[in-house]
Amino acid sequence: MATETAAFTILSPDWYDARAEFETPLKGFLGGVVVCSGDGSSYRLYFTDPIRLQQTLQDDVKGGRGYYTEPGLVVLPEVTTEAIRDAVYGLWRDGYFQHLRPLDEDADLSSSHSS
Repeated sequence: MATETAAFTILSPDWYDARAEFETPLKGFLGGVVVCSGDGSSYRLYFTDPIRLQQTLQDDVKGGRGYYTEPGLVVLPEVTTEAIRDAVYGLWRDGYFQHLRPLDEDADLSSSHSS
């Protein structure tokens, strides 16, 4: 699934097919999303909903880790393809990517495809 503008392209993980798209809101998270800007920079994002975020934090705390973090974390009310697309548009408009370090040029983007 491809979302492309003149400014950026959103790449989803290779395995993100119609079934995964259906199941993602039920799981409450999607990692491995890459945003590629028109200048060639790429940024990896991780999307989660508040319920999944709370569950993950509780699991980490029970495991002795008193915090949870994920690079490029974006919290959405519901993790859907449309919500991800809308969030990336908003993040782009707000200048969010100006504050992120892009992936190394050698980063393997093969685990992502156009979304």
